[in-house]
Amino acid sequence: MLIGLISDTHIPDAVLALPPQVSEVFSGVDLILHAGDIFEVSVLDQLGEIAPVLAAQGDSDYAEVRNDSRVKEEHVLEIGDTRICLWHDERRSWHGLCEEPPDAIVFGHTHWPVVKRQDGTLFVCPGSPTYPAYRCRLGTVGLLRIAPDMVEAEIIQLTG
Repeated sequence: MLIGLISDTHIPDAVLALPPQVSEVFSGVDLILHAGDIFEVSVLDQLGEIAPVLAAQGDSDYAEVRNDSRVKEEHVLEIGDTRICLWHDERRSWHGLCEEPPDAIVFGHTHWPVVKRQDGTLFVCPGSPTYPAYRCRLGTVGLLRIAPDMVEAEIIQLTG
């Protein structure tokens, strides 16, 4: 399974719309996870034209986003034998959500891309495609690949 990862789009505060490069990178994904700070539901709708979308509530998301059925404070997904947690703030913990550590945690908030393993869990922050390092320019998204006994992620720098 291939999952598109995106976070901290900040639309329309950072830019007016998602860059078209996002659709290019996410072409063929099975699911898209947005790790919060969406700002406008239209972002989820646009991503939803590519693949189904689930999103975490960001600390700066407006009521319209918070009330969307695709948005929760956190999601715990079971894909085959793989457990993925999705939330916004990297300081959040899986304790209380899962009995065992998840295979992957996808988060946002930092605007910096991260892929690291710690104690058997893969931590992934896709950065921001529109507001990396809190600067309005092309940034990053991520791809998460899941196969039997394998979870891996890569960060994609948008160019153009």
